[in-house]
Order: sequence, then structure tokens, then C-alpha cells
Amino acid sequence: MNVGLGLPIGDPAALPEWARRADEGPFSTLGLLDRLVYDNPEPLVTLAVLAGATRRVRLQTEVLLAPLRQPVLLAKQVATLDRLAGGRFTLGIGLGARRDDYEAAGVDVHRRGARLEEALEVMRRLWSGEPYGKEVGPIGPEPTREGGPEVLFGAFSPAAIRRAARLGDGFLCAAHVADARSQFRAIETEWRAQGRTGRPRLVAQFNAALGPDHVIEEARDRLYRYYSGPHYMNLPPGFAEDAVASMLTTRAQIREAATRMADLGADEIMLYCWAPDVTQVELFAGAFSGG
Repeated sequence: MNVGLGLPIGDPAALPEWARRADEGPFSTLGLLDRLVYDNPEPLVTLAVLAGATRRVRLQTEVLLAPLRQPVLLAKQVATLDRLAGGRFTLGIGLGARRDDYEAAGVDVHRRGARLEEALEVMRRLWSGEPYGKEVGPIGPEPTREGGPEVLFGAFSPAAIRRAARLGDGFLCAAHVADARSQFRAIETEWRAQGRTGRPRLVAQFNAALGPDHVIEEARDRLYRYYSGPHYMNLPPGFAEDAVASMLTTRAQIREAATRMADLGADEIMLYCWAPDVTQVELFAGAFSGG
């Protein structure tokens, strides 16, 4: 099974070194999250830089908050990044869970699902080379893959899973190990219900950090602070505490999670690192090499 690395967000200037090391290791994908009202680097800009720092590894947003962005410009940005990366880009999209991101962007949070669907329809039409409208021609550049890059949906709710099955190429599952089975089976069921052939691409995401106790405690603190605050919508009580408690902190836990996800049919496991030290790249790689 493929193993991807989710990049930490605390030090954007260090990310090219993370990317270069990951590109030399066993990792299949580099992922980067998206937020607006937070001290994180903008993912499309950052991944464009990382495309130039790497040769092999894929680049992926997890997940880009598409409803916050103007669809035509987003289509152009995504196609440009896809071309710059030589077809190594996967667009992971979703709604996010923070009300303040929508307030800052001036977007109606109650229409976020509809806006996501509308944006994807516009983007796919433009990626296929169709003109924007009656008086406006096509908008390039043409993506590397016909019809645009691979699109994966991050989703939790039944409505979001139905949307992923109807419109996406696959599914990003950020549930705990115990919930992944039901989420994977739900997207597969919806996929068939939509009359789609083949199977969705399945990616499992886990928070992780390796090293001495003080490194792990710092990572847990960063994760807790990320998921804390009054602006989250629809998260169950104790979500931040559960996220911290389920963080993978040993090589054995990482290997076990990868094995269990493979048994459930996952194509890839993404390990999101919350420790800022770049030596985490080698520590994570060692979990799969016996080092």
C-alpha cells in the first residue's frame, strides 16, 4: 500500500526540505491542509514551490476549501499547478468545519455544499477545454490529464459521502481506525448506487508523530490547539481530545494502522505529522523499513 506524508504547517520555509527528503524516501504523496483563519501556508502556492523541489512524489491538498474560492480562478490555479508538477497533483476538496473561515471569505456557510458542487462543475468544464460562456472563450492551461486532475473528497456526513460518490474520483477518510470500515463501505455503496463503474480511490488519514516524549507532547499540543475553539461546526463533543488520544506515536502503531487500512481496501495511508522537526521524515520512513 502507498504511504503519504502530511506536512506540518508551523514553519512554511522548512517545507521544501521536508519535500526533498520525502521525495528520496518511500513516500507516495505529500499532503497539505487548508484553512483561512489560521497561521498556515496557502496550499496551492506552497505545493507549487514543492513541485519544483521534487521529482517523483505526488502533491495533494487535504482538503482544499473550494467554497471559499472563485471557481474560474481556482480552475486556472489547479490546472497550472498540475502542469508545473508534471501531472503529479491530486485535488483533495471539502467543506471544512470552521465557521470563521467562511465569515472571513464573505461566503454564506449555509450554501457551502451547493457552492462546492457548482465550483467543481465549472472547473471540470473548463479543464475539458470548453469555453467559459457564450461571449468568453476557453480558459487554460490544459491540465496534464484529460478532463482535469484526480479529485478526492474529504467527507464525514452521509450527504457529503453521497456527493463524493457522485462527483469525485475517490474518498479521503479522516475517521479513526474503528470508523474507517463503515466510511469505506458507505462510499462504495453510494458509488454503486450512482451507477459508477470500477471503484473509488480510498485514502485513510491519521495524525502522527514519532520521537522522544517531549516531541510527541508538542505534537499533541499543536493538534489539540488546531481542533479547539468556538468556531467549529458539527464536530462531536470531545473531538479534539479524541484526535489527540488517537494520534499514532510509535512505529508499531503506524505499521498496524497501515495493515488494517490495507485489509479494508485502502489504496493509501496519509500520515499527518504534527511535529515540526524535519527528521520526522526519516523516522516515519523507518517505520516501514524496520529502521
